Amino acid sequence: MPVPVPDDVPSPWTLRSYSVLADGERGALLDPEGRIVWLCAPRWHSAAVFSALIGGPGHFTLEPADRWHVRGGSYDDGTLTWTSRWVDADRVVECRNALATPASPGRLVLLRRARAVRGDALLRLGLDVRPGFGAHRLRDPRLEDGVWTAAGSGLRLRLLGARTASWDPERGLHGELRLREGEQHDVVLELSTDGDGPPLHPDALWAATEREWRRAVPDCSGLAAPRDARHAYAVLRGLTSSAGGMVAAATTSLPERANSGRSYDYRFTWLRDQCYAGLAVAAHGPHELLDSAVRFVSERILGDGDEVRPAYTVTGEPMPRERGLPLPGYPGGSDRVGNEAGSQFQLDMFGEALQLFAAAARHDRLGREGRAAARIAADAVERRWREPDAGLWELENRWWTHSRLSVVCGLRRIADVSPGRDGRRYADLAGTILAETRRRCLHPDGFWRRAADDDGPEAALLLSLARGCPEGGDPATVRTRERVERHLAEDGYLYRFPHRGAPLGEAEGAFLLCSLHMALATLRCGDRAGAFRWFERTRAACGPPGLFAEEYDVRQRQLRGNVPQAFVHALLLECAVRLKEAGARPL
Repeated sequence: MPVPVPDDVPSPWTLRSYSVLADGERGALLDPEGRIVWLCAPRWHSAAVFSALIGGPGHFTLEPADRWHVRGGSYDDGTLTWTSRWVDADRVVECRNALATPASPGRLVLLRRARAVRGDALLRLGLDVRPGFGAHRLRDPRLEDGVWTAAGSGLRLRLLGARTASWDPERGLHGELRLREGEQHDVVLELSTDGDGPPLHPDALWAATEREWRRAVPDCSGLAAPRDARHAYAVLRGLTSSAGGMVAAATTSLPERANSGRSYDYRFTWLRDQCYAGLAVAAHGPHELLDSAVRFVSERILGDGDEVRPAYTVTGEPMPRERGLPLPGYPGGSDRVGNEAGSQFQLDMFGEALQLFAAAARHDRLGREGRAAARIAADAVERRWREPDAGLWELENRWWTHSRLSVVCGLRRIADVSPGRDGRRYADLAGTILAETRRRCLHPDGFWRRAADDDGPEAALLLSLARGCPEGGDPATVRTRERVERHLAEDGYLYRFPHRGAPLGEAEGAFLLCSLHMALATLRCGDRAGAFRWFERTRAACGPPGLFAEEYDVRQRQLRGNVPQAFVHALLLECAVRLKEAGARPL
């Protein structure tokens, strides 16, 4: 039977309404009312301390007391600092929100700065920190020198800026803030596993955070859609830990389709996704996100060899097994944490890793360990390319065409930057795999099959075609791209593959990664205008914060799945770069 929702849990919003704060080590979701409803601490894969997003206890609220207002907001350009904005007949109120950076794994600092822009303002403050997805409470709350402290479940809390608030054992901290026109007020929350940190000085914390975002996000002037490209960098930076791993998304259990059972935990690092991000950044130029991707992927391949897992925690540990929680879940979804994909064999992951290593080498950013990892990856491909694998979509083991084309592309790229015997071996192996893949997977009509035993259209094929495998002049490239568009496109968006017995759009949403792959493949085929149409259509599939989920419900114009989906932002950045290289006019 359904689990009841606690009375004080904020009502959910459509996913396109949420903004995300992130500092590399963890992420928070903020709704339009000013309620932070999701935050895991101390790290991405830790239990949530604010789990209202999936129907559990725990939130951090700073909102106007007057309910009759219009809500809005925006990110500071090139950052994940979000300013909430509320307008009513008499006043304009704003609140800047950020997770302070640079961050450390054991300490998070959440900054909130409210300001009465026009007119006087009354705001409600509420803080209910509930570790363990709401199962526990903090103990021994104290107010000393204007700072609240409390502790529980291995976390210590400090809160500055709520001197007049009161602590209720059942509801946490509650109070009000009164601001005169032009006045601002800071509320700073620290959660730490290491005891109290340095003094909480809001001005210094804000200055350091602004300075770090300016350092971390390049200008991107001249790219197609430069502001969106900067936003993509900010999202990728915010999702990438100091340990090197980049989470696929900040959340868990947000459904791809209502009540379908397709709710997953994406607070982990998929090696393939991180390769996509590294390749996108490398297309623009050398950057620390490229270095992080190379380091993390290299370490996993060096450590696990042939048995490398598709996904890990951001610290490189195996993902926990999937389990449920005693929470209602986001409407239409289920409450689950952990993920079962970590045990699969996915051949294409080796191909993406080899492409990443080659891109790093071209920027002179591939060191000794990276080259050693490239040799291990190539050896793994040589031993295992004939085996069925789970493929890009993590389905049943089959002889997927995309997986073979991906490793061919990777072997060719790494051969180009590997002198001597290694380079010749990689190139010869690529030729052998391509020849057998042509024999088994090229249809007599000249297009690539989905798999050796499946003639169906498959959007995953677009990625290898976009990367130039086979070569751009190969007629199978054009025919496959046209066939995928003919069978899987609807209203300017692309779906992954047909689902038996269900029209496009009913079984699942449009897959935004595929739409951006289509833009790149269309550009590779020489149709710049067509590529730009796909790019523009796809980058419109977001809400006001400019964040993308994995899927997009075209008919309802809603996001589906976990947010923000890192690989969509990565491919948007790559498209912005490639369209610039092809002479597209920046927007």
